[in-house]
Amino acid sequence: MAAPVPGRCGFYLEKKKRFCKMVVAKGNMFCGEHGNMEEGNHSRRIVCPLDPKHTVCEERLDKHLKKCNSRQKATPVYYVKDVNAGAAEPDEPEQQVPLCRRSRAELQALLDKLNEAATGLQVALQDSVLSHSALQDELNNPQNGDAARKHLKQQASILGNMAALRLLGGGRCFVEFGAGRGKLSHWIHEALRSCQDSAHFLLVERSSTRFKVDGKNQDAVARFERLQVDIQHLDLSKVPLLRQERVPVVGVGKHLCGAATDLALRCLFERNGASEAAGPPSKRPKPSETRADPGPGPEPGSDAGAGRPAADGELAVCGLAVALCCHHRCEWRHYVGKDFFLQRGLGAADFNAFCRMSSWATCGQRPANQSCPPHLPTNQRSDAEEHEAAEETEPDPLGGSVQSFLSAERREAVGRLCKRLIDGGRLDFLRRRGFTGRLSRYCSSQLTLENVLLTAVPTAAAGTPPHSPAAPGSPAAPGSPAAPGSPAAPGSPAAPGSPAAPEEMS
Repeated sequence: MAAPVPGRCGFYLEKKKRFCKMVVAKGNMFCGEHGNMEEGNHSRRIVCPLDPKHTVCEERLDKHLKKCNSRQKATPVYYVKDVNAGAAEPDEPEQQVPLCRRSRAELQALLDKLNEAATGLQVALQDSVLSHSALQDELNNPQNGDAARKHLKQQASILGNMAALRLLGGGRCFVEFGAGRGKLSHWIHEALRSCQDSAHFLLVERSSTRFKVDGKNQDAVARFERLQVDIQHLDLSKVPLLRQERVPVVGVGKHLCGAATDLALRCLFERNGASEAAGPPSKRPKPSETRADPGPGPEPGSDAGAGRPAADGELAVCGLAVALCCHHRCEWRHYVGKDFFLQRGLGAADFNAFCRMSSWATCGQRPANQSCPPHLPTNQRSDAEEHEAAEETEPDPLGGSVQSFLSAERREAVGRLCKRLIDGGRLDFLRRRGFTGRLSRYCSSQLTLENVLLTAVPTAAAGTPPHSPAAPGSPAAPGSPAAPGSPAAPGSPAAPGSPAAPEEMS
């Protein structure tokens, strides 16, 4: 470049062989970083003691240190390092072997283990495509494009399933894990507009997010608070809002990526002061109190699903609704279903292999020569599209590549079974803590390939399953739990042809 761009800094960077591109103030030739180059400017710039990557005017150093982005910030009271990480395993393999580097004999041995572990697995998926009136206007808004309607349909179905379980209502705190912009909490708030009792919202996201919507929702009946912390280090029992209010907690999340689901389960169910045998921490409504219409929520004043107030230092969790995503990003240390795997003779190495194979459920139909998208960050999702990453497809030097060994349809079926096996460990974890969990297809696979919703409510003391079918007249879509001929509920034998059926792998 012969001269600097007009309106940009005129300082030449020798290392980069170009002029600085920073915008300058009107009438100046240099930016703030290189302002000492101006004639008549006698201010001296020094390297920032907090971050050597930038400089600061020496006479303004004290003021800069108070607002420098690299300054050490106070640790929040709810930050407890690795509180939800799980115990580190000494025998956990440090480096995973890609599937494309395994021989055909090794792949066959993995499939045999998967077949054996899936025998008798009772994790049948139910179709539960619902909607909610709170999103109806937005769904019918012609100004929304296909991408916006896609997310609105998913959010509407999540709210519909929560309403069917009577998890929508005031007098509780909704904790959205991996909140991103906070859209799911926004629609839950909209669904509770007619509720007289106030509701609280905690939005957990480890990264700073632009265009947040929670700031627009502050009103007299709702309180929004954003926690910028990794779920791995979050102790909900120490959050000031929950310590002051002691309200029941409902955990929610939309496409909570990989290990973040396990971290969220630990955060909710291991930090509540209750042991595995302590029983359900909150009461459920009687069958006669169940509403037929899963609308905005319980009637004002109703305590259905609200649970009991939390004791000091304890969480009273009354429900969970999390859309699952990216099983291939799960980690053995964080996984909550270790006992479930160990009981089936499986260990960390098998878990890691099954996690990688689970990606075939969302990329198994792609041609072998089609490039796969890069892996996206795990733990907590951004507000980007669903994380549908794929396994490596390069053939191994032994000639036993996955493509030559298994067809696309076969890989997809194996991937689905791996997902159900991993989710089976999560359901077992919930059962041990007095909750009944269920896996549902909450939207069609044409809308998103990651279309499974994990819900959980306290197990009814009377023995009535909390996930009972909706009453006649409810707006359940065909094939939902209310429809005749729907798949068997968890705990019943797996339906033929379902992902849990072992004959799918034969």
